Amino acid sequence: MLPTKIPIFPLPDVVLFPTVFLPLHIFEPRYREMVRDALEGDRIIGMVMLRQGYESEYAGRPDVYPIGCAGLISHTEPLDDGRYNLVLRGLEKFRVVGEERVGGYRLAEVEALPESLDPEGIGLLRDERRRLESLLAPLVDGSEQRWPANMPDDALVNALSQYLDLEGIERLALLERRDPLDRCRGLIELVEMKLLAMHHTSSPGVH
Repeated sequence: MLPTKIPIFPLPDVVLFPTVFLPLHIFEPRYREMVRDALEGDRIIGMVMLRQGYESEYAGRPDVYPIGCAGLISHTEPLDDGRYNLVLRGLEKFRVVGEERVGGYRLAEVEALPESLDPEGIGLLRDERRRLESLLAPLVDGSEQRWPANMPDDALVNALSQYLDLEGIERLALLERRDPLDRCRGLIELVEMKLLAMHHTSSPGVH
């Protein structure tokens, strides 16, 4: 169960999805403090994306998008100078409903946003996964598929949403989708648009 208050780590163009792993390098003093406190507690950190125009307020509390994903620190490597290399494993989506400052970092009051599918939705997701894999096939080496066939459908959709070459705002829009089925359909739309754009720019006579 997700705590009602968690530290948040706002970054530009970085989105975490449930079940997916995210490597991070922590070097700012306020976020070193955040990691130290998390390691002494439940090891949970919430990833949120900074809104455009954050640069002038970066050292303070610039605006963030309200939907994020909590991650569990699954691996940590403390460095001699106080920095950290760590890996977060995505746990659960949340909505920021309030915020306070603890020391140098930001502590958010959050509302968990569980994602679940009924049996019909699970079947539909399997069909949409096949559509997605078919669309992506021309983009990968057919003899070396990038994902295991036995990977759960929701985990595959979340991993592709995080690791495909997408803009940060596109990834955030996928995270904001209602559930893995809705996310898969959104990802299919994005891939179709990108494939169409690639075809258009590569067609002879197109200027």
